[in-house]
Amino acid sequence: MDRRTFLGVAGAATTASLAGCSSAFETTAGRGPAVLDDRPDAVYMPTHREGMEMVGMGMAGDLTVALMYSYPHRFWTIENEGGEYVASRTEIQQDDAVHLMATVFHEPTGTVVPATGVSTEVAQDGSLVSQETIYPMLSQRMGFHYGANFPLEGDGTYDVTVSIGGMNSTRFGAFEGLFGDAATATIPFEYSEAARNEIGYTLLEDEAGDPSALPPMEMGMMPTGDAPDPLPGQRIGEAMSGDARFVVQQLSDSRFLGGDDTGDTAADGGDESGTYLAVSAQTPYNRLVIPGMGLEMTVTSADGENQRFDGRLAPGLDPEFGFHYGAIADGLQPGDEIDLSVSTVPQVARHEGYETAFLDMDPMSLTVPESSG
Repeated sequence: MDRRTFLGVAGAATTASLAGCSSAFETTAGRGPAVLDDRPDAVYMPTHREGMEMVGMGMAGDLTVALMYSYPHRFWTIENEGGEYVASRTEIQQDDAVHLMATVFHEPTGTVVPATGVSTEVAQDGSLVSQETIYPMLSQRMGFHYGANFPLEGDGTYDVTVSIGGMNSTRFGAFEGLFGDAATATIPFEYSEAARNEIGYTLLEDEAGDPSALPPMEMGMMPTGDAPDPLPGQRIGEAMSGDARFVVQQLSDSRFLGGDDTGDTAADGGDESGTYLAVSAQTPYNRLVIPGMGLEMTVTSADGENQRFDGRLAPGLDPEFGFHYGAIADGLQPGDEIDLSVSTVPQVARHEGYETAFLDMDPMSLTVPESSG
């Protein structure tokens, strides 16, 4: 069913208007199909697939901002309720006109930059229409981006100003000294409700709820934030937790160890005699990077007598490795045990299909293989 057909038969989604779909849908007052009532605690195929339209691009300091829009839609934010992380649904409001999405990236390397705050102002004829601190988000079709629903004042031309905060994460190599300052980009947006309603929209009645994911969109020069494949360095191993994939790589490049070509300090107590361990946290199907989590690591010798590292991994950004979590471990040897634990689940909002995953995350263990050290 395409969007125009859907608009004709559905309007505001109710149980009655979705009678031709599945009884697995629960009632909702929002637009679009209802949320599945038997979702798995994992990544799953959402109830529908939406297209999107490019608004335009602008430069904010050293970064490119790509601005897109689609229909307003529900999403989930992460809340801490009595020490337990839960996904809290944000419903579509009656006056919401669009879902605005901004991808922030370094164009020369095609690297998505996830660890910076973003706010957005929408103005028309010099008057403020709406202003929001938009959420860092994960979407199956877009990967990591920033987004929120926005009201508009009908058809017309708007100016969207995207403000980017300075990045505090470790930067390596060519990223040394970049992304540290706040910057803004203003992008004109010609909006019409009729054009919005032409954006593709397909119900996924037979696939919804399956343990799978939609493929990322082909967006030309704009990256989706997937991890490199293969990742640079030597593979230590990988593990799964909360349906997220954690790939551990060993890197000996001097930029990770405090050498002349490094960015900011890689880890407290690190030195050039150590080994940089980088953990790439990814979605299970499309290798999209997952930022915004607290990740702890302990590295212990095979005999249990020496501790190579014990502490929090620092978020890092490298032109070749991309976004990751890392630290320097001294004297890494084959047979050493690496224990990983998620102290804070990913603090990113989720589009449908991700909201039940990456919440209940068990500790993980790996053994350094014989080819390492």
